[in-house]
Amino acid sequence: MTVVTRLLSLLAAQRRWIVVGTLLAFVAVASNVALMAVSAWLISTSALVTNVADVALAITSVRVLAISRASFRYLERYVTHRATFAILADLRVWFFASIEPLAPAALAVRRSGDLLARIVGDIETLEDFYVRVIAPPIVAVLVAVFAGVLLGAFDPILGLVLVAFLVIAGVILPLAAGRASRRPAAALISSRAELSAMLVDEVQGIADLVALDRAADHRARILSVGLDLDRAGDRLALVRSATSAAAGTLAGLAAVAVLAVGAGLVSTGRLDGVFLAILPLVAVASFEVIPPLAAAFGLQPANEAAARRLFELTDAAPAVTDPVPGPERPGPMPPGIDVRGLTFRYAAAEPLVLDHLSFTVPPGGSLAIVGPSGSGKSTLVNLLARFWEYDDGEIRIGGRSVRAMTGDEVRALLGVVPQDVHLFNATIRDNLAVADADVTDETVVAACRMAQVHDAIAALPAGYQTRVGENGLLLSGGERQRLAIARAIIKDAPILILDEATANLDIATERQLMASLAPFIAGRTTIVISHRPSVAAGMDRTIGLG
Repeated sequence: MTVVTRLLSLLAAQRRWIVVGTLLAFVAVASNVALMAVSAWLISTSALVTNVADVALAITSVRVLAISRASFRYLERYVTHRATFAILADLRVWFFASIEPLAPAALAVRRSGDLLARIVGDIETLEDFYVRVIAPPIVAVLVAVFAGVLLGAFDPILGLVLVAFLVIAGVILPLAAGRASRRPAAALISSRAELSAMLVDEVQGIADLVALDRAADHRARILSVGLDLDRAGDRLALVRSATSAAAGTLAGLAAVAVLAVGAGLVSTGRLDGVFLAILPLVAVASFEVIPPLAAAFGLQPANEAAARRLFELTDAAPAVTDPVPGPERPGPMPPGIDVRGLTFRYAAAEPLVLDHLSFTVPPGGSLAIVGPSGSGKSTLVNLLARFWEYDDGEIRIGGRSVRAMTGDEVRALLGVVPQDVHLFNATIRDNLAVADADVTDETVVAACRMAQVHDAIAALPAGYQTRVGENGLLLSGGERQRLAIARAIIKDAPILILDEATANLDIATERQLMASLAPFIAGRTTIVISHRPSVAAGMDRTIGLG
């Protein structure tokens, strides 16, 4: 499928609104063309008639057409804007649903600023696709046929002359504009994405840039990319302004040509002189569709470039492919975990991270995995959660191979406290409700008490309604980790995995936390991962990595 065809398929859900909006746009322009024709005839005829009754119908028609033009234009704007907003919402949902299976493995190599540019900038670019790229050509064809038939009713040559000018202005000129816009449009999309990525990098690393006295260098690179973006925008603006000027010139020439042909017809008696004023006004009014048409061809390259960037990401193969769902085989609850000969490396050219690792955690049992940084502990968590596909060996949960389970099935069984906790820039309660949107306040408080963080939250002026800042910046490392533990408690999954969950706590606080978690861990299949051997004290068994 071509890029345009794929984009059209994404608009299918709003096709009724699109059809209605396009028809309303045609009727609005047709009303204006008819208004110009009737008005011109009324003015010409009024100089000849002596009884106002002879033009009463024309006067009424002018009023009706004037009201119709405004009414249909308003309805067209309402419908098209509604369709545009719905399309943008559909695109955002489609894009998020498409990249969700890619996380985290296939997105790990992407710059966060580039992802932001795609989901914000590129999708917003596509808001023009329906209103300014798809609808204008359809409306232009309908109006050209209507205006050509209208003038052709007086004489076929008049309709042919008008249609010829409309083809030149509506096809040849926009094609030239589209060709001239293609390169700067691609440069605009590319520069905008690079600028967004660099800005996000600077904001995230501003403290380090300032500390290392490299902020000026980074800012200079941003300014350079910004200048490239401005130059691409200037070239596009030049193409659009030149196209608009050419379209205006052609509209004037069309009016003059039609008037000249009409004058010849009047002089030979083939056309009543009272109709002569209609001809140029109809020609000028029909050219109302040309500027949007020229803009459509000019905007299409940018829309295609933005769409390619989106499809490039959504077409990426996920690191883990879910199997076809089959009949569920209930296992023991809580399920045990059996790992046999697990082997994994992140890329073919890289060394093994895990080499034939084997262990078993019986249902309701606990295991401590200890080892230095880089020994593969967090990698093991990612494999258990089906974020990556392992090379060899087997992982079985509750007696089922995880390769026979979908990622959602596996992750529904796991309550994971990751080593790197992500908190949203929202309230503490909102961040805890990520684990369960329907969680009650009582459950939240109980989970935080068990995670040994309630007292710290209660001491804050806004309590659980305190905003935590970007990625929990306003909280300490230990508080962020304990909030992540509270999340896992709220989820209440049958398997609990703590990945360096106490790394930011001192030994005394760590002991208090593990003692508080003991009732929650009891009877729950638990894996505790740490570089501290002291964490293994309360576990049934300990293995070492690295």
